[in-house]
Amino acid sequence: MRESYDYCRDISRRRAKNFYYSFVLLKNQQRDAMCAIYAFMRYCDDLSDETGSTTLETMRQWREDLDRALNGQFGEHPVWPAFHDTVRRYKIPHKYFHDMIDGVSSDLQPQSINTFEDLYSYCYRVASVVGLTIIHIFGFDDSKALDLAEKCGIAFQLTNILRDVQEDIGMGRVYLPAEDLVRFGVRPTSFAYTPEFIALMRFQAARARRYYDEAMPLIQLVHHESRASLWALIQIYYRLLGRIEEKEYRVLDQRIRLSAPEKAWLVIEAGTRKLAGAF
Repeated sequence: MRESYDYCRDISRRRAKNFYYSFVLLKNQQRDAMCAIYAFMRYCDDLSDETGSTTLETMRQWREDLDRALNGQFGEHPVWPAFHDTVRRYKIPHKYFHDMIDGVSSDLQPQSINTFEDLYSYCYRVASVVGLTIIHIFGFDDSKALDLAEKCGIAFQLTNILRDVQEDIGMGRVYLPAEDLVRFGVRPTSFAYTPEFIALMRFQAARARRYYDEAMPLIQLVHHESRASLWALIQIYYRLLGRIEEKEYRVLDQRIRLSAPEKAWLVIEAGTRKLAGAF
């Protein structure tokens, strides 16, 4: 068990470029739980990105390993003992993990994102389920938190999609809905920095911002000791969206991000707000 948690902490420190900053504001047990969940979901996401070597059979095997791990039978992957301990301790519904595998499995085949409803469904499976999972670690008493966590995940994933437009094209993926591409006169096979492309991106950013606004009350619905961590996490993604807007959507020739000092400062601000009783 100790070695498994050590592995999850190491993966989170090295790979969770946004999430890990908010983890440091949690109690040790919660932080370890977050790392275990992140390590599981990081591996799922990595499988979906290895399109040349990962097959649906690989994902089927991973799903079987998941089912066994949820029942306390661990395969070779080092994540399983810590993952099982976390899911049991925080009573996290198993359905979320199967939804995640469904989402990443869909990336192994060409997708048709024709409408926003299609995109919402995809975002739910790869991002909202993350939010729905981690609020069990944050702790909540009001069932309204579930709906808000879902919206928060949608906001995060829409932000990621805007940031990663060029990278996704390189992997043959276009997540911007076809109905929006047609509406703004943008061809997915030839994205270029045109007024039409900027208008399309501005429309998508406004959509993401609405989901952030709707999700903000979630901070007050998680347990008090977890609010600073959730605030920091939301602010990191929210300000990333703002940075994309400030850079006038120049995502085709650069990867827009917040710097490590900027994210660290948000964590410090969250800690200061917590001490001041702002949450």
